[in-house]
Amino acid sequence: MIIEQLLVGQMAVFAYLVGCEETGQALVIDPGGEEQRIVSHARSHGLDIVMIVNTHGHADHTCGNAGVKELTGAKIVIHEADVPAMTSAHSAEFSRMLGCTPTPPPDQTVEDGEVIAVGEQVRLEVIHTPGHSPGCICLYTPGNVFTGDTLFVGGVGRTDLPGGSWPQMLRSIKERVLTLPDDTVVWPGHHYGPEPRSTIRRERLGNPFLR
Repeated sequence: MIIEQLLVGQMAVFAYLVGCEETGQALVIDPGGEEQRIVSHARSHGLDIVMIVNTHGHADHTCGNAGVKELTGAKIVIHEADVPAMTSAHSAEFSRMLGCTPTPPPDQTVEDGEVIAVGEQVRLEVIHTPGHSPGCICLYTPGNVFTGDTLFVGGVGRTDLPGGSWPQMLRSIKERVLTLPDDTVVWPGHHYGPEPRSTIRRERLGNPFLR
């Protein structure tokens, strides 16, 4: 399985290309701008983007959806609880402020425990982690977890936006994320920490927000 981490847009968003080495099919997680660059990078690595997965509905993570979909025909996937935030007038205006076309509505919604499959190798389990937003998800495959705005390197997502909840955030992280194997690589939704990635063990022991 191929994992490519790309720093995109104006808000230090990490987008991820996750691809199947056998078929060349791939998905992109949270294309937060620079859509042409994301698609060009995928094609230069022999990957065909067939799916866009948003970890949540905030525009800094969805503002590249329209461009990637137009370039590739990929379908858009998000947790059902974040569809209202994704398609709101506020989200559309925020996308325009970021220089992007507002996202189309999703083609598919997912729930906790579902597995998102692409090609022969990509299998991402949906872990519902509300707290930053009602429909926040992390995406787990053995050895790797894509944590969106739930868990950062040395930090956690903010909870002061509509639908956010600090108690929910703590429960999500401690009960759903930190219970993953210690050596699981944490791929965060923003480059807010000293390094672009971490591990579950490192965050469980050293993240100051989780003590």
